Amino acid sequence: MPPTAIAAAPSLLVESRNGVVYLSLNRPEKRNALSRELISQLGEALTQVAADATARVVVLAASGPAFCAGHDLGEMVGCSESAYQELFALCSGVMQQFRRLPQPIIARVQGLATAAGCQLVAACDLAVAAEEATFATPGVKIGLFCTTPMVPLVRAIPPKAALEMLLTGKAISARRALELGLVNRVVAAGDLDAAVAEYVEAILASSPLTIRLGKAAFYDQLALDETTAYERATAVMIDNALRHDAQEGMTAFLHKRRPTWTGE
Repeated sequence: MPPTAIAAAPSLLVESRNGVVYLSLNRPEKRNALSRELISQLGEALTQVAADATARVVVLAASGPAFCAGHDLGEMVGCSESAYQELFALCSGVMQQFRRLPQPIIARVQGLATAAGCQLVAACDLAVAAEEATFATPGVKIGLFCTTPMVPLVRAIPPKAALEMLLTGKAISARRALELGLVNRVVAAGDLDAAVAEYVEAILASSPLTIRLGKAAFYDQLALDETTAYERATAVMIDNALRHDAQEGMTAFLHKRRPTWTGE
């Protein structure tokens, strides 16, 4: 279940236990719409997590029946150009923090994820959805194309499928999201926490250093041509191989014992 302990302002719940940081959007009465305050709090929490050597993995969850309904439209009507610039720059910056975060981040999607809410899911490294969850980029229906949510969406699913969502605004089911690659698993609502825990436990079992190096290299090489990507990946793999944890892991495998990670 999402955490209930509050270590931040009420619109974002933060709990850390056993190397796992749980971030839970907590505006259920607004379907967890992203207010400026909530976006700022999420960014601050991610900054703290990135600097926390004890944090190994992050789970992004939400309170109530909806995961996230996107931006809080009540704060967006009638704004000045500079206000829109500030809001979208803030949101885009936080979304990019997901990619730069050293720790893997897993979306726990129990319900509706639309517009910037769908963007949150696409920006996460992994995502587990309940069968009832739905995903949409419906901005076109209110005259505001989901241009920034499009950025991680088209990097998560095929272009034509992304354009179908963006141009029609129609929602897709969790099963369709799985087919497209927007989420990794779809489970019954009662199995959602167990499915998330499986990913968490698998990540915790590996060297935290290796996970950090691998995640950074994965996103770095995405925008590169194949030759340059191999150059980048080779440099990282050499660096990784020289580290203590890689030497320990290879030695442990050869001697048929469990490795002892030091994070070095």
